[in-house]
Formats: sequence, structure tokens, C-alpha cells
Amino acid sequence: MASRARPLTLVAPALAALLLALVAAPLAAVGWRGAGLSLGPADWAAVRFSVTQAILSAVFSTLLAIPVARALARRRFTGRTALITLMGAPFLLPAVVAVLGLLAVFGRSGLLNQLLIALGLPPISIYGLHGVVLAHIFLNLPLATRMILQAWLALPSERIRLAQSLGFGPGETFRHLERPMLREVLPGVALVILVICLTSFAVVITLGGGPSATTIELAIYQAVRFEFDLGKAAALAGVQLALGTGAALAAWFLTRPAGFGAGLDRELRLTAFGGWRLWGDAVALTAAGLFLALPLAAVLLRGVPGLADLPASVLPAAGRSILVALASALLTTTTALTLALAAARRSRPLIEAAATLPLATSGLVLGTGLFLLIQPLAPPTTLALPVTILVNVALSLPYLYRILLPETRALHEDYGRLADSLSLQGWPRLRWLVLPRLARPLGFGAGIAAALSMGDLGVIALFAGEHQATLPLVISQLTGAYRMEAAASAALILVTLSFALFWAFDAGGRRAAA
Repeated sequence: MASRARPLTLVAPALAALLLALVAAPLAAVGWRGAGLSLGPADWAAVRFSVTQAILSAVFSTLLAIPVARALARRRFTGRTALITLMGAPFLLPAVVAVLGLLAVFGRSGLLNQLLIALGLPPISIYGLHGVVLAHIFLNLPLATRMILQAWLALPSERIRLAQSLGFGPGETFRHLERPMLREVLPGVALVILVICLTSFAVVITLGGGPSATTIELAIYQAVRFEFDLGKAAALAGVQLALGTGAALAAWFLTRPAGFGAGLDRELRLTAFGGWRLWGDAVALTAAGLFLALPLAAVLLRGVPGLADLPASVLPAAGRSILVALASALLTTTTALTLALAAARRSRPLIEAAATLPLATSGLVLGTGLFLLIQPLAPPTTLALPVTILVNVALSLPYLYRILLPETRALHEDYGRLADSLSLQGWPRLRWLVLPRLARPLGFGAGIAAALSMGDLGVIALFAGEHQATLPLVISQLTGAYRMEAAASAALILVTLSFALFWAFDAGGRRAAA
């Protein structure tokens, strides 16, 4: 048996070692170059702003998600499924497109300011700390809602039935069932969002609003692209790595179940109390739906008229984005499947380390380290697209690995011994056993990897030369030049391509599994 598994046992550790090297080498370069360098007042101001905006974004996203998740857990209504689906859209939505949508609603000439001016009120500015926090709420409110909703739906029906039989009112239900669940779930949710916001780049580069609203990621980008101060960039990247690692570890330890027990079934939902609570749920759901839908609709309405007169740089950039997304999806899926199949046979610390380490860093930190490694050997701009693909693979792989690992373990437990007894190994095993039964999660994971890669702005902004720009970078450049209609048209193309790739991979996986 051992000899039959020999190819996998050799390939998987080799891939894990390469992935660890891909992540560890740039981090080591960052640590070596930035060691002993002191940061100036402006740099520490960027650190403070990064932490401040991340904390505010995490707190508001989590708190605002509570009434929305509560309403979705209690109510059944027409369009509920569509609203839950809408909650998943911002996860795949490129951040630069989300920013454009928010500018169309809250910007200087946006819908809100037009309404305020019509009412004789002064307009508001979206730039600065409040704009960054607003954008992060838009991007992370759906994630927080989905995470809290799952915890609500996981309340054991036996406890719900007991509470109903005892005649618990809203106060008692909240005190004995909902509050303990929220107390355990909310810290983990907030910390996950904190980690995401600490590494935000596309939002801040557009809405930062000057030196007083600069994050660490933006300061790294400026140090490399405009000042060419690699030592300063490395020192900032080290601080970013330390903050991200600390927040990720805190999220890991604080994300835990509420301790209610599993329950025998979960079909029973909490009592949907009427009166003002019904109206409160309706207001929460309507407000959340409008907040998420209006920016997307604004991008659509503003972008359609300009499709016939796109800038010359858009279509070539779209082609490069598709190429990067497809290559990233293929490499990520292949690597994640290989590692998950090996880990399903027995626990492998090397594989677990390789699949976990990228969570502690960001694309721009890895990009900075790779820039430091490449710059003495070759012009970094010549390797912009390959570097972008490799970083996308490193950052996407932990998610795909976690998606595939439970499925590969179940596959090995159910069919592993039978396949071994039939000497079903190598390509035949992959073709007849693994791929048909893992087609659905493979398609879903590949779709996520492709969509995330389509929207990536960090690494390509650091490396890209004149002819290597991808579509998100072109959109950012058009936005910076105040060509908002052209940027909206390009953003519409980017959204369409991102969701099309996700749908194609996901639907292909579901058809293959049928």
C-alpha cells in the first residue's frame, strides 16, 4: 500500500516546501532589509491610521450585521434567498469596483449629495477615515452577516423548543439563547474582519484622502513606487506582518462554538415576534439590501453608456486579467487538491504549515519581499504578471485547501481501501474516483480563486510597467484621473468577467458532479 501512494507522498511535500519558500523567502527578505531601520512620524501615523480604520470597520461591520442576521434567521419571506445570495456578492466583488459604486452614491456628484443640494443642505465628502470605514462596511457587512447567521441557525432546535414550551418572551429568549451565542461568536467575527481591513489597499488608495489617511499598505506602495526607499518599505512591511499575524492568531483562538451542543435536528427556528420587532426586522433588511444594491446598480447605470467608447487600455488589460485569473485558478486548484489528498491520508505538519502561513501576510507584503529579491537580478516590471500569479496562488490556496480537505478526508474514508485493493492509482484513480466526486468543491474553489485574482490590485500596482497593467489597475488609474464614466465602464467589464469566471467554474463543477 505504501508503495502505491509513493508518488503522492513525494509530490505533496515538495509542493508544500515550494509554497513555504514562496511565502517565507519574501518575508525573510522583508525582515532582513527592514531590521534595525527606524520609522519616521509619518510612518507611525500610517500605522495608527491602519489600526484605527481596521478597528472601526470591524466594530461597525459586526454590530450592523447583528440585526440583519437576526431578521434573516427569524423571518421567511419572498426574496429571502435572493437577499442571502446578494450577501455573498461583495466577497467576489473587486474592491476597486465597490469603491466606484460607493463614489457614485456618496461621492461629490453622487446620488446622496445631489439630494442634499436639492434640499439646500451642504454636501458631504466620502474621502478620509469615514469613507474608508464606509467602504469596508460595504465589503464586510455581508461576510459578518453570513457568519452570524450561521451561528443563529446552528442553535439546537431542542433548546428552541424548550424555550417555546416555557413561554419565553423576546427578553428571555435573548438572555438565555441569543446572548450566549453572540458573546462567543462576535469576537471571532470582528477579528476576522479586522485582519481583512488591515491589509486593505484598493479602498485606501482611492478614498484615503491624503497623508492624514494613509495606511501601512499605501505607505509601502508609495515607498517602493515613488520614493524607491526599499528599506523603509521593508520596515513597514515588517510592522504590517506583525499586526496581521497578531490579529490572525487572536481570531483563530477566539473563534469557537457557543457550547450549546450539536442538537438532534435544526429545522426549528426561533419565534418570530410581531409588533415593532417585525417592523425593525423589515427596516434592517431593507436598509441592508439598499446599501448593498445601490452602489452595484450605480456602476451598472453609469458604466453601460460608456461601453461603446472604452479607453484603448481597457481591453488589453482585460485580456491580461483573464490570463492571470485562469493561471491562478489552475495552479491554486491543482496545488490545493494535491495537498488535501495527501493530508487526508494522515496528518502532515509541513502541509498544514504551508496552507496556513499565507493567512498571516498580505499581497503587498509578499510583493515587497519579492521586489527586494528580484530587484538585484532583473527589472521587477518585466516579471509583473508571473509574480502576480504566484502571489495570488499563495493567498488563495488556504481557502481552497480548507474547502477541499473535508471532502478528501470523506473520500479517503469511504473509498480509499477499495481503490487500493483494486490497484487504482495515478491517473486512473484521479479520473474515475477523485475528480467525479470532488468536482463540485473543485469547481466552487476554482471559481473563487479566479474571481479573487481578477480583482487583485495590490501586487500588480507594485510591479506593473506601462504594458503590464491589469484591469483593476487601469480602473484605479482612470479613477485617479477623474474619468469616472470610463472607470465605471471598465468596472462593469471587470464585474462581468469576475462573476462569469466564477459561474463557469462553479457550474462546470456541478455539472461534472451530476
